[in-house]
Amino acid sequence: MREEVFISVQDLPAPRSEVFLFFSDPANLEALTPPWLRFEVLTPKPLPRGEGALFDYRIRVRGFSLRWRTLIETFVPGEKFVDRQIAGPYALWHHTHRFEDLPDGGTRMTDRVRYRMGWGFIGRVVTALWVRRDVAKIFEYRKQVLAERFTPAPIRRTAP
Repeated sequence: MREEVFISVQDLPAPRSEVFLFFSDPANLEALTPPWLRFEVLTPKPLPRGEGALFDYRIRVRGFSLRWRTLIETFVPGEKFVDRQIAGPYALWHHTHRFEDLPDGGTRMTDRVRYRMGWGFIGRVVTALWVRRDVAKIFEYRKQVLAERFTPAPIRRTAP
């Protein structure tokens, strides 16, 4: 079965150090995941960080409860990290998070996800009918959460 590639780019009005710190904290993953997935971190706290960290999760997809285990296989502070599914619903899930400075002091965040369903013909059908669309919806939700999280509140001016 062929590999799918999904790319999401978002510019955030916050310094790279702040954006990377938020993303590299695994406790924030629940806030970035749409409620319809009922995402739950199963790894006991305190959550591990950095290269070699393993995480266990549970999600619900179309009524099915699925367990998922990921490994942080690359971690370059302030620049990027890569998580890879070790066990879960995909034959391949490889997610690179990259962070770059913007000229205005903001941060460009790029997510590149390579994924592939297993199950042969059934996996191809499921990918065509649901998976591509669900992956896009998950990242759209995330963009909204991040825009709210990193957009400064308007300054209120009081009359003299």
